[in-house]
Amino acid sequence: MTVGTSATARDEVIDALRAGDRFVLVTHENPDGDALGSLVAMQGVLRALGKDSVMFIDRDEFPLPYEYAFFQFDGLVREFPADVTDRTIVFLDCGNLDRNAVDVGGSPVVNLDHHHDNTRFGTINHVVVHASSTAEIVWDLMRGLGVELTPAIAEALYVGLVTDTGRFMYENTGPAAHIMAADLIEAGVDVHAIYRRLYEGIPESKLALLTRALTRVQRFDGGRLTFSRLTREDFAETGAEESYTEGIIDHLRAVAGTKVAALGRELTCHDKRGASKVSLRATDGTVDVSVIARAQGGGGHRQAAGFATEMQPSELVAFLRASIDAQLGRA
Repeated sequence: MTVGTSATARDEVIDALRAGDRFVLVTHENPDGDALGSLVAMQGVLRALGKDSVMFIDRDEFPLPYEYAFFQFDGLVREFPADVTDRTIVFLDCGNLDRNAVDVGGSPVVNLDHHHDNTRFGTINHVVVHASSTAEIVWDLMRGLGVELTPAIAEALYVGLVTDTGRFMYENTGPAAHIMAADLIEAGVDVHAIYRRLYEGIPESKLALLTRALTRVQRFDGGRLTFSRLTREDFAETGAEESYTEGIIDHLRAVAGTKVAALGRELTCHDKRGASKVSLRATDGTVDVSVIARAQGGGGHRQAAGFATEMQPSELVAFLRASIDAQLGRA
């Protein structure tokens, strides 16, 4: 029976993790800090319980973004396990099955997430929409399981927490996020060292890519849409990797008057779902960008979402303007 989001779902997850012997942990494509931090932390929790657990990240996802290179992926596999029918599959931070196209077959699925548009695809669904991050959910489950908070687990959880809350600046930063941060710091997290790893030591080519994005900024409808784009040539000429786009959209979001910031980037290799990927950010809660993303087969949060598309820049802008109009009406 599928279990909904509730205290009962939390208990069901704890029981399933205690009772199971073998697990495979997965997260979404193009994994971010919360996805990777939750994955590594849950692996640590299950190993502490004496479980046979592996983490699956597809080989096509490597190399991972440079800011996450310090993670120790103990128990990582790059091919989906052949014995998956003998394992419980734990999805972390994955809003729907399309975001990690693995064949779950008849295996039991534990779905742990905080995206409000999660499709509840699991055998057990513990989707906590008020949580700041999936890392916060893992932290809560760890405490329910009675697992000791080791420095390695604490560091992984802190990465997930600090990245998904925008360094505690986004609206999803609730009291529990700060309580969790205090707990992790007490367990030995070096806040300054993690900040340096995540947000400093920027490659020069990333700075060059940011420069190109900022020179192409366009404002529409009195500034409520702030848009920019990056081309394949931008990546080739600057020597930047696709992951170097991380953080660029925050510059667009910060522009006064912006309701929605959008960054489109051409993929250096044509993706199976589209030639470009679009990142969306909302500023004040008046526009739900996950609605816009879902209309194009994507998804995400109310204030941070994305999708893949074949649209040309002019078509994309027209679609975004119309979508924002549909939620706000014309000012």
